[in-house]
Amino acid sequence: MSNSHNNEQFENAVKVMMEHVGEDAQREGLLDTPKRVRKAYEFMYGGYKEDPKEILSKALFTSSNDEMVLVKDIEFYSTCEHHLLPIIGRVHVAYIPDGKVVGLSKIPRVVNVFARRMQIQEQLTEQIADAIMDAIAPKGVAVVIQARHMCMEMRGVEKINSTTTSSALRGLFKKDEKTRSEFFSLINSPTHTRF
Repeated sequence: MSNSHNNEQFENAVKVMMEHVGEDAQREGLLDTPKRVRKAYEFMYGGYKEDPKEILSKALFTSSNDEMVLVKDIEFYSTCEHHLLPIIGRVHVAYIPDGKVVGLSKIPRVVNVFARRMQIQEQLTEQIADAIMDAIAPKGVAVVIQARHMCMEMRGVEKINSTTTSSALRGLFKKDEKTRSEFFSLINSPTHTRF
């Protein structure tokens, strides 16, 4: 099936949805909406076309560092797989190297790979932790996500500004209370400095 045929099918489906909710898909302001929606979806769900292991393995470096590396406040947008509504939040990722470190920019890229898929927050948290654990083989990984779910705010219970927190702990973060406490202390401390 050709790509142009797939694009046409997608755009027709958008027209059907607009008409289903009571809109006129032929009115001036909506004529290009199906194409815009298709392009937006191609971007928002681009994570299906990326391999997190490949991203991480291209930026592994030998290091004697064995202390926690934390990338905090990684902003992300995802989509709830149940209602196709936005999930908006922040991810905190830490790992303890075991002979290898990864380029810092690769951690937010891995977050984006999984966030740019239809998701539930709990699974997103696990996927990020497991990808880092598998690719880097550190002594431990910790991931915490704090997010707002528009499926709870825009519809259903309509609870504005409620936040969901999920965590995934691997290795030392799960086994060692001191390591775990240090991680939670660091992610909960305010960040005052902006460079």
